[in-house]
This record gives sequence, C-alpha cells and structure tokens, in this order.
Amino acid sequence: MMELDELLAGRAQCDCGKSHACPIESLVIESGAVKSLAALCTDYARILVVADTNTYRVGGEAVVGLLGDKVENCLIYEREGVLVPDERAIDELKDKVTDKTQLIVGVGSGVINDLCKHVSFACGLPYFIVATAPSMDGYASRGSALILDGMKVTLNADVPRAIIADIDILKDAPFDMIQAGYGDIIGKFSCLNDWKLAHVVNGEYICEYVYAATMETARETVALAEGIKKREPQAIGALMKALVIVGILMAYVGNSRPASGSEHHMSHYFEIVGILTGKPYFAHGVDVLYSAVDTCRIRETLLAIEDIGEYRTHHDSEAYEANVRRIYGSVADEVLALQSKMGWYDVDRVAVYRQKWAEIRATLADCPTSAQMLSYVNAIGLDYDEFTKLYGKDKIEDGHFYAKDLKDRYSVLWMLYDLLHE
Repeated sequence: MMELDELLAGRAQCDCGKSHACPIESLVIESGAVKSLAALCTDYARILVVADTNTYRVGGEAVVGLLGDKVENCLIYEREGVLVPDERAIDELKDKVTDKTQLIVGVGSGVINDLCKHVSFACGLPYFIVATAPSMDGYASRGSALILDGMKVTLNADVPRAIIADIDILKDAPFDMIQAGYGDIIGKFSCLNDWKLAHVVNGEYICEYVYAATMETARETVALAEGIKKREPQAIGALMKALVIVGILMAYVGNSRPASGSEHHMSHYFEIVGILTGKPYFAHGVDVLYSAVDTCRIRETLLAIEDIGEYRTHHDSEAYEANVRRIYGSVADEVLALQSKMGWYDVDRVAVYRQKWAEIRATLADCPTSAQMLSYVNAIGLDYDEFTKLYGKDKIEDGHFYAKDLKDRYSVLWMLYDLLHE
C-alpha cells in the first residue's frame, strides 16, 4: 500500500497536467493514537467537541478528558434512530460555534465527519476528526455529504487539519461499520471503471496516477478480509489507511470521481428512498459492495451486445418524469431540476456508443466479473441474498435505471438506460 507521507507531500507536476495537494497537517493511525490529541491542540485554547451518544461513549469522553479546560463546549447529538446530516443537525452544530471558537474536533465517522467538515468550512474554522470506525473513505476528502431538502448532496469543504485514528478504538467498532469500510474500498473496482468509461464516452478528465493508486489500494484491501473479520489490529489499521489514502486521492482531483460511481449512486438511492419512506437501508459501504455486484452484472449485460448498429436513442420524457415522481415522491422536483440543468437527456449518446463501441466494450471488460465481486461480498461475511430480501427486485431494478438521476456524473447506469431501458 502507498506511503501516506508520500501522498501528503503532494505532486507538483503530475503527468495529467495538474498539480495535486492535500493540506492535512497531521495524520496518526496507530494504537493509542488518541493520546496524541493534546499535543496537536497546543495552539488552540477554545475547542468545540462534537459527537453522538455512541461515539462520545467510545471516544468522546476520552477526548474531553485529554483537552481539559480547552473544551469551550461539547455537542452530543441525541437521536432515537440514525443521525442524519440534515438542516436540523447542521443548525444544532452552528448554534454551538461562538465568535471565540478556534477549533472543532469531531469524534465519530461518516456523519459526524461530514457535519464538522461542512460547519467548520462555513464558519472559517479548522477541524480535527477523531475516527471511531474504519467505515468510509471521506475522512480525508474535500467533500461533505449531506441530506438537504431531502436530497443527497456533496458540498465543497476543506480537509481536516488532523486525522487521529486509534486502532484500539477502531477494532471494536460495530462490525457492520467495519464491513462498510471494506465495501467502500472494494467498490472502487466499479467506480474506476465508470471513470474510465466517462473518459472514453465524454472525454472526461482522468488522472492515471490517481486511477492507478486507487486501483492498487483496492487490490491490496481484498487480501485483508480474513484479518478484518478477526478484528486483527494490523488488518484494521491497514483498512483505515486504505480509506484515508482514497480520501487523499479524492482531494488530489478536487472531487469524488476516483471513489464514487454507479455503485455509490445506487447506495445513495437506497438511502434517500429509505429516508423518504421510513424503510430500512444498509450502511453506506455495505450497500456500495452489494450494488457493485449489480453494476458488474450490468457491464456483463452490455458486453453481450456485440453489434450496436440498430440501437437508437429512445427516451420518453413523459414516462421518465412519471417514474421519477413515483420513486422519489417529495423530492422528485429536485431530481428533475438537476437533470434538466444537466441536459443529458437531450444528448444522443447512442451515436457516440456506435462510434466507439469496440473501445467501450474493452473498457467494460476491464473490471472484475460479478462472480468475483460476489466472492468479495462473501469474504467479508456478507450475504447478497440479504440485499435482495431487504429491497426486493422492483426497488433494485428501479435503482438500476433511476439512481443515476440523483447525481451529475456519468456512469454505466447511463449506458444501461440509453441502450436497454424500454
């Protein structure tokens, strides 16, 4: 796996023509890492600590003890169910920030990290994150994933000044969160293929260095499954390192393209529809891994088309809008507005497919098979049948055709719709 110091140093002259940087000042991934927090906070006198009831118990109490009288305030989110990074949660955090606050320290994983990242950026403050689970790759990224007006959006923000990941805490995280971290990394096989596909179809920018580094990280994570299941400190630390590496690589290109494609769009779809309908959904990275099996199957379906000569664009705008309203209900207008702004339904991509079909097929084939992806699901102790039981065939098929509409990013889901949607 790549060395973190090398990545943090950046690449001033990359072959892609851009310079890459990630201004994280401190990164500590080791047993006992939380003890480094006091020294890292030497220059800060008024600190806001943020956690939820669970993360405060496993790490927040220790953080408050280490910081002592430097703690200006402590926000502990209390929720009966899942903490959602929505307007209510954002306002609660903003209300705790004063004109004397110098630093925000989040104690948690995905949602706490996103909330602290967003509010610190909005308030012009630095923030640290004390990780409590190796559950997602957003610790080091610039994006903040939020639910605003019922929609999943990713807003620009700054990276944390410091990431403190104590393996003694991480290894005891709920196992579904550890599985989610593994799934988030394994899903890169799918999203990297989407990135390459977008480069072929739309001429989208691609950085071969970032692509290769992300691929290397995904391949090396595959071998960690057995150690992760045993909660071996070395394997848990390596998983956390992989998650941070991918976050840094996202920071390099300024967006989540190296780490998020069709499999993530499916995961966002299940989350949004679950929130809208009050139905359960899996942890983000678990959904990513399950969905990656499906996106690999989609690639195999498209690969079976040898001759594309008879295919034509066949978008039915009335039927499309009816389905979006059926699926997304109260947020359908936002979904329709996003795609209207993008104007992608007015583009004849099928003509591009016909012109580049040989290259497209070669790209689609450069991805693990669905059988390989299913083996990764099984290796981490998950069961794909649980995915189909929870969501059902109809909801999953709707995701294949309409999850793409939540985002402004091209993926294999667009090709599926363009060619095989009736």
